[in-house]
Amino acid sequence: MPEILYEVEARIGSITLNRPDRLNAITMEMLDLLTLHLRRADADPEVRCILLTGAGRAFCAGLDLIEAAGQADRLDALAFGFDPQTAPVVVMQQIDTPVVAAVNGPAAGYGVGIALNADIRVMSKTARFVSATTRNLVPESGDTYLLPRLVGWEQAARFYFLGEDLGAEAALAAGMVSEIAEDSDAAKARAGELAARIAGMPPLALQAAKRMMRAGRSDGYTEHVERVLQQLLPMFRTKDFAEAVAAFLAKRPPEFTGE
Repeated sequence: MPEILYEVEARIGSITLNRPDRLNAITMEMLDLLTLHLRRADADPEVRCILLTGAGRAFCAGLDLIEAAGQADRLDALAFGFDPQTAPVVVMQQIDTPVVAAVNGPAAGYGVGIALNADIRVMSKTARFVSATTRNLVPESGDTYLLPRLVGWEQAARFYFLGEDLGAEAALAAGMVSEIAEDSDAAKARAGELAARIAGMPPLALQAAKRMMRAGRSDGYTEHVERVLQQLLPMFRTKDFAEAVAAFLAKRPPEFTGE
């Protein structure tokens, strides 16, 4: 059975971490596969939203510590050959297709980073976020960049310095997730509903909006307005804009093609 499952249905590219017996702990091979499937989905015009989750009772237990311990003598070489541009958490920040994560169970270490790099997160009440620092590791998946921006410095410091797990209610209150669900199945179902809604939206506009949100992290205000204008003007010449106007005048739902 593949360690990562990928399928496309109803304009949604579903990626499932599939090592339930190891709580979906990530191996080096899985990092490459996850990057491959993220890029594959982003390049597919039939995919308008990516839905990411884990098989079984966990979202992702982080990097496979058993595998890492067995390769301790190779870690320097692995780090030397590691290209951050191919890391899945970096790729998630590069792609334009919206990503919805169903955090169906515990997310630890690298799993926290995978979840935080999604655009929208739905979390099961049975799930929790666990810091890599509790295993004497530095969070390596970009979450030290994202988490303080999401929840503030002090809440992030408590998570990393005190090893305080964050359950679903706390994660919702802190702003790490936007919705919580009763259990794993409910989280996956709700995330699927959100992905389906996104898949029905005009893809060119959503992709441009995601690019602009990303650029807004470093742009000055005037620079950003100018950048947005450059994205906006071509939209008026698209078939989807004409369809949006026609649907509005005809009082019917629009059917967007991504053209």
